[in-house]
Amino acid sequence: MGLLDAFLQSYSSVTLLGALVVLLFVFFISSFSFSSQENERDPPGPKPLPLLGNLLQLDLKRPYNTLLKFSKKYGSVFTVYLGPQKVVVLAGYKTVKEALVNNAEEFGERDPMQIINDTNPGHGKGRISFQYHVICFLTTVFVLHKILINPYVLFKYFISGVIWSNGDSWKEMRRFALTNLRDFGMGKKACEDKIIEESHYLIDVFKKFKGEAFDTSQPMNYAISNIICSMVYGSRFEYDDPEFTSMVDRINRNIQLLASPSIQVYNQFPCIGKWLSVRNEILKLTEANKKQNLRLFSRLKETLNPDMCRGFVDAFLVRKQQLEECGNTKSHFHDANLLMTVLNLFAAGTDTTATTLRWALLLMVKYPKIQEQVREELNRVIGSRQVQVEDRKNLPFTDAVIHETQRLANIVPVALPHKTSQDITFQGYFIKKGTTVYPLLTSVLYDEKEWERPHTFYPAHFLDKDGKFVKRDAFMPFSAGRRICLGESLARMELFIFFTTLLQHFRFTPSPGVSEDELDLTPRIGLTLNPSPHKLCAIPCL
Repeated sequence: MGLLDAFLQSYSSVTLLGALVVLLFVFFISSFSFSSQENERDPPGPKPLPLLGNLLQLDLKRPYNTLLKFSKKYGSVFTVYLGPQKVVVLAGYKTVKEALVNNAEEFGERDPMQIINDTNPGHGKGRISFQYHVICFLTTVFVLHKILINPYVLFKYFISGVIWSNGDSWKEMRRFALTNLRDFGMGKKACEDKIIEESHYLIDVFKKFKGEAFDTSQPMNYAISNIICSMVYGSRFEYDDPEFTSMVDRINRNIQLLASPSIQVYNQFPCIGKWLSVRNEILKLTEANKKQNLRLFSRLKETLNPDMCRGFVDAFLVRKQQLEECGNTKSHFHDANLLMTVLNLFAAGTDTTATTLRWALLLMVKYPKIQEQVREELNRVIGSRQVQVEDRKNLPFTDAVIHETQRLANIVPVALPHKTSQDITFQGYFIKKGTTVYPLLTSVLYDEKEWERPHTFYPAHFLDKDGKFVKRDAFMPFSAGRRICLGESLARMELFIFFTTLLQHFRFTPSPGVSEDELDLTPRIGLTLNPSPHKLCAIPCL
């Protein structure tokens, strides 16, 4: 780890950017001053410092906690400055829904972070290194109309894929991904069969530990990733296949690094990048996964049969070929979009579901009485036969436990950054076109106006007085609106089948010498909130 990384990772809120202040303060103190309210119609917020904005007020390890506190003081729509970048934060169920659902078009664009620009190949125009470094220089020296010049404003990137892109490319890629993933089984019986099959491979792995304590992270990640593999490539991998495991491990490592304090600072001040070993590690891991996927694409191309597509990659290649044969060489079906869409599907489709399942097992160990209630319901309704998706309606308590796990685990506390597509007056405040917007999902899932016991694991949130399952409007773990998770139906099916099948076959307990009360529910830092490192015992029951 580099010297600057070590400093940033072990920061205190006062010293984190102290060195940067010393180096740059003289350039800005006489000429740089901005207010958290450029006019009285702007959302309120804490007063920012020159250059640093509100960074010193944020807990960069868990910024969502600070934003939640700000919402108590400044309301459900407020402004913070992340360095020079103005961000409007949306808090609470009603506000987030009004923005993302009722004003979906206005709040529906994505605002890529600098590190995402670095790892995304784009399409159409290459970057010009000289221009980029000139802009970085300007970032640290000049002020223009009270806005610190930075690459977000002056350098346009052409983002590929389905998560971070905008405009026609995003619309076409999302539509194509949804259509083809459904064609390859998402939300259908064919996909259910794949999940059931994979759950039994996972059971075999758990059984090998013979009731001894082990870390569930890797086997869970591999199982969930194999579902994506079967839909993207048309086949699964063995858990000891080094090509497969290295790809999954790199994705999960990247997700952890993307939310590190040093990368958060880098996103606002790109010129420090060359001194950050964390950034270099992210680029190295991403490049390795790109090369690995390109090798997989090459193998699939060699055996491509347009009349028998095996998965998403085949369907994309066939569509690209058809368009090129018609003379259309400027479509959105280009190599960069294929590569980044596949990487997006793997990252989003593996980590979130695997992380939720790990939280579910940890919570079952933490609350053994609830685990026994789940197992009793499964034994009474299902017995020893395989659980199927259609059983969900007859397993209301189990379904409630899964939903409450998603709510309390809160694995995506802040939705990926949005951006306004046009000027909008929202709840009386004026928000300019191009403003970065953070929907604070943790404020929805823990909204005290919507949940009886927001900070407690309480499955009754999803049960009526008769014990029947009830949906809750404020249940929003997949976000909402135009950017809602495109794999929601797949994730719901995976969570239900994997969780119920594992609880049928095992009783989960803490490691020897660890009591339920000693189990730590503090999440690990990352783009998603994973459980802290721990081991569980899986005691076979069937």
